[in-house]
Amino acid sequence: GWCPLSPAAAQTTQLLVEPPWTPAVLWDRVTLTCQGSGTASATTWYKDGQRWWQKGPDHITVTASGTYECDRPGTGRSPSLRVLNERLVLQVPARALLEGDTVTLCCRG
Repeated sequence: GWCPLSPAAAQTTQLLVEPPWTPAVLWDRVTLTCQGSGTASATTWYKDGQRWWQKGPDHITVTASGTYECDRPGTGRSPSLRVLNERLVLQVPARALLEGDTVTLCCRG
C-alpha cells in the first residue's frame, strides 16, 4: 500500500498499481486504485489523455494498454501511469526511490 510521507503528499491524488511494479504490463492483470479525498464513486478516469469513465469506481482492472490517470474532487488529477502490452519488460518497484536505495530489477516475459 501507499503511505503519505508528509501532509502535502496527502493532499494529492495518487494512482496505485497492483502488482506494484513499473512499467505495468497488461498480461499481469493490473489493478489501478485512485486515492484522494472525496467519495470513491466521484472518480473520473482518463485513458490516453481523454476522459474515459466519469463517476467511476475508485479501482479498475485494466484490459487495454495505454496511459491512465484519475481525478478525485478536492485533490485533482493523479500522475499518469503507463500500462504496456510488451512481451519482455524490465521492471522496478512502483514506489518512490531515493538515492542510495537498493533496488530490485525484474526482467519478465
